[in-house]
Amino acid sequence: MTTTSAEDAATSAGTRQPASALTVDRLSVRFLLGRKGKAGVVHAATDVSLRLRRGRVLALVGESGCGKSVLTSALLGLLPANAQTRGRALLHGPGDDLDLCTAPERSMSRQVRGRRIGLVPQSAASHLTPVRTARAQLAETVRQLRGTTLRGTTLRGAASRGDVDGLAERAGLSPAALDAYPHELSGGMAQRVGFALALAGEPDVLLADEPTTGLDRVLVDHVTDGLAAAAAEGTAVLLITHDLAAARRVADDAAVMYAGRIVEAGPAGEVFADPWHPYTRGLLGALPDGGFEPIPGHPPELTDVPGGCAFCARVPDPPGPPCNGDPEPVAVGGRLIAGHVPC
Repeated sequence: MTTTSAEDAATSAGTRQPASALTVDRLSVRFLLGRKGKAGVVHAATDVSLRLRRGRVLALVGESGCGKSVLTSALLGLLPANAQTRGRALLHGPGDDLDLCTAPERSMSRQVRGRRIGLVPQSAASHLTPVRTARAQLAETVRQLRGTTLRGTTLRGAASRGDVDGLAERAGLSPAALDAYPHELSGGMAQRVGFALALAGEPDVLLADEPTTGLDRVLVDHVTDGLAAAAAEGTAVLLITHDLAAARRVADDAAVMYAGRIVEAGPAGEVFADPWHPYTRGLLGALPDGGFEPIPGHPPELTDVPGGCAFCARVPDPPGPPCNGDPEPVAVGGRLIAGHVPC
């Protein structure tokens, strides 16, 4: 059985796809506990394959603790010393592709972070320096990126007020708010400052790691609309979230993660309107408009993930197509499904 990506599936179905900005190919992340893993191994991500395409938002959804955010650290080269990786994550550019899993720290710090890949973090207020205004921090970020070619324009010298104000406006923030200190910003305003910081290098890829946590629905919509606007400008966006309402609002493509594996993927409209995997159906059924029906049991510990279909170990008789026990996703039309292939 051949593992494929959602883009490969769509191509085989005859759908023309935009160019890929980042290809994740069977990426696995393990954390060794204790000396050389003698206290256990955390299977944080297993054989994850994704493609981020220019001008599109890919939503990676699933319950907390399923391994979504680990991918952000892996793609940015920020995994701890006890991590082991396998597979590839190819950042596509005008020259040779760069494998983020094996790139040296010098390349990651000088070429990738902030320049080719921007990060919109969870709880952005905690990432801001408390004794400096938002404007000072955003201006410093822009200044550090001067001399780098950004979208065909070489920027040099100090950051002008117009540069900084323009970034604020792109992030949906009033320029006047930049003169506040972090403790003077609301949660939504701080999150938009974080978004502006991520945009400062005009990156090809934006990683938004749970960017709406703790925000009310109006602010959630503002943040996700900003991500959609970035995609409309040609950026490839990965939205990592457990907020399915936010994902449904802006995602072009969707991937569903359970116990470190992708169990379903495809066009977001199809995945959310007609879920094939019982786990996806369970997530949607737990929403207010799905009837508030909780999924029975709990996800497995990532130190003890059962073989085969991990979800069937949690729900022995899930509704829908019978499970063939194979955790490897297969292409069916323009979508991917693991284990529960529909007839």
